[in-house]
Amino acid sequence: MTRCAWSVGDPLLQAYHDTEWGVPVHDDRLFFEYLLLDAAQAGLSWLTVLRKREGYRRLFADFDAARVATFSQADVASILTDPRVIRNRAKVGAAVWNAARFLDVQREFGSFDGYIWQFVGGVTIRNAWRDDAELPAQSEESRAMSRDLIRRGFRFVGPTICYAFMQAAGLVNDHITACFRYDQV
Repeated sequence: MTRCAWSVGDPLLQAYHDTEWGVPVHDDRLFFEYLLLDAAQAGLSWLTVLRKREGYRRLFADFDAARVATFSQADVASILTDPRVIRNRAKVGAAVWNAARFLDVQREFGSFDGYIWQFVGGVTIRNAWRDDAELPAQSEESRAMSRDLIRRGFRFVGPTICYAFMQAAGLVNDHITACFRYDQV
């Protein structure tokens, strides 16, 4: 069975690739989870974040944006002492800050889903890469998404983070064409 090369070698990465990465998302809680985790990944490997995912789930109220938006400075300080997450003050603070912006988008558009899919015209972009080395770090769509999220006050949403988010949430299918998941998602 052929997989995207980045997912081979670690069972956690392989499971994520085989069941989750690139599957189109329409669930706001999952969108918030991906935004939070993709921001946490900045400068780190995705495997590092995946290994801490359950810690994030526990400490960030099962990725409930409404609850995270109410976190106090004391809550942030407590999270920063916990080794189950990446203890970076800017990233943890951005998660709480972005939760409130996420709720603003939900109020304006009825759902985050109703907002985010506009960047790809409501349909998954289906790329046809033959090798993982061809995958871009960003795209025109991720740059547009980044600009708009920043305009709305979000933090840690540069075009590369937005592209990783798009890949995770199935707004773009970046499985290589030989990968068994390419036609499945």
